[in-house]
Amino acid sequence: MIFWDDLESESKPGIALKNNSIKKEIISILSLSGNVTIPDLSKKLVISVPKITALVNELIADSIVSDYGKSTVASGRKPSVYGLVADSGFFLGVDIKHSHINIGLIDLCKNLASTSKHIPYTLTNERHSLDELCNIIKTFIANSAIPGDKIVAMGLNLSGRINSTTGYSYSFFHFNEDPLSVYLEQATGIKTFIENDSRAMAYGEYIAGAAKNEKNVLFLNLDYGIGMGIIINGQLYYGKSGFAGEFGHIPFFDNEIICQCGKKGCLETEASGRALTHLFREKIKSGYASIITKDMAPEDIKLSHIIQAVKDDDVLAIDLIAEIGEKLGKGIATLINLYNPELIVLGGALAETSEYILLPIKSAINKYSLNLVNTDTQIKLSQLNENAGVVGACFLARDRVLEAR
Repeated sequence: MIFWDDLESESKPGIALKNNSIKKEIISILSLSGNVTIPDLSKKLVISVPKITALVNELIADSIVSDYGKSTVASGRKPSVYGLVADSGFFLGVDIKHSHINIGLIDLCKNLASTSKHIPYTLTNERHSLDELCNIIKTFIANSAIPGDKIVAMGLNLSGRINSTTGYSYSFFHFNEDPLSVYLEQATGIKTFIENDSRAMAYGEYIAGAAKNEKNVLFLNLDYGIGMGIIINGQLYYGKSGFAGEFGHIPFFDNEIICQCGKKGCLETEASGRALTHLFREKIKSGYASIITKDMAPEDIKLSHIIQAVKDDDVLAIDLIAEIGEKLGKGIATLINLYNPELIVLGGALAETSEYILLPIKSAINKYSLNLVNTDTQIKLSQLNENAGVVGACFLARDRVLEAR
């Protein structure tokens, strides 16, 4: 990874540092636009053809760029087109869920090279959980067909409050003096960027999923908790301190249920996967029947079991997911009235129930939002599903290294 380390170095003298900056821009353009000619690069960067030619030749020597033959578009003397060498660099995405981890790699040309999903893991704010996370990442890299020295950077997603600029996590693993990103970088040897999981999932859908080609999008991560990623004018919106999108912690209900955040009455307390799991267990204890109880006791029932029960046409599970959907829809109606978005994408575990949750959500939206506002808002289910967080983490790491978009 000598080239990438050299590209990131800021200790070089002025001319070399400037050349590195231009090289990064060249790679970024090729990554976003595909194969281009040197005259095209010259125009985009407003830099002379000889200068661009020299830098492209250096990138070819480093096996980052390749000459892919003559242009089929230009008339007259056809110039050569240049593009990236896909396997010259990879970006690792780590998506941490409540009870498992998904990991994947994309190459320099944005192709998903490998993934490993549902790696068993329990997320807690304890040292042993952080140590286990580092071991899982290192094991994935060791078992991958991709050489570790070709992994340029890692994007890692966590739920809760994350400041992606400083690299600090304020919900998990905040017992080190250094930012979490620095700690992970030292533990794995890979340049690391951390991000809130819902924002990363939103970015994944925006780049390669249901939100592709849209500019103003809300992504709702309907899982154990409720998270939101906001894209405005094609850019992730963070807010002043980097914590925008805490949709699940709007004080929505007049109840005495204490939320994970320590407050009472948050939307999450009655309309999340955690709330669904609690409600389902209580119903079973009070005598309701379900196909789930044939195999396990109420206290052993997890969200994944309930989601599968919905898919298996379990009446209790379907009734309760509809109840959760109606409450979510009322909350989403508020978002539509506030943001008037082009698109709302529903992802996370609850969204896996498809129409079972989508129909009550849409019904509540029609009931509680303004007709003139909701008419132009599409509601879609995630296209990337379980891969959304991994893809988003990979692309965010790539774009931050290349300073793309």
